[in-house]
Amino acid sequence: MTPDRRRTRERAILHIIGSRPIRSQIELVAALAREGISTTQTTLSRDFQRLGIVKRPGPGGPRYQRPGRDTTPPDPHRMLAATLSELALDIGPGNALFAIRTMSGCANAVAIALDEADLDGVLATVAGDDTILVLCRDAEIRSRLVDELRSLANL
Repeated sequence: MTPDRRRTRERAILHIIGSRPIRSQIELVAALAREGISTTQTTLSRDFQRLGIVKRPGPGGPRYQRPGRDTTPPDPHRMLAATLSELALDIGPGNALFAIRTMSGCANAVAIALDEADLDGVLATVAGDDTILVLCRDAEIRSRLVDELRSLANL
């Protein structure tokens, strides 16, 4: 990403949120796309942080705004709450992890298969190149799943 492209994107963001209510990052990604600027929500989050953009109450509901010079910095806890309420799908405890080693470059395929199997008690999988971390709800489920997956893998 060149600094010129970032500055162009940031100017467009400021123009868009200053000219009309923008209530979600998805809405802003679409507005930027209409102006010929392709970006992701992850990049927008970094831009928001750099530009000091926050979600504030406004007429018709919350909207993204850039704080003026006389406003106090955004409260990190409120920003976290706003981000979670907009983007999080589920939050749950996890007390047990286990790892699965794969051939190099194959962890993602195995993680996808695990996710699609929708195994009871699995909260999340994180895949690297040759290793997957599996987060389970508790140690009992972890032990059962390790045994079950070893059996399926003939290990």
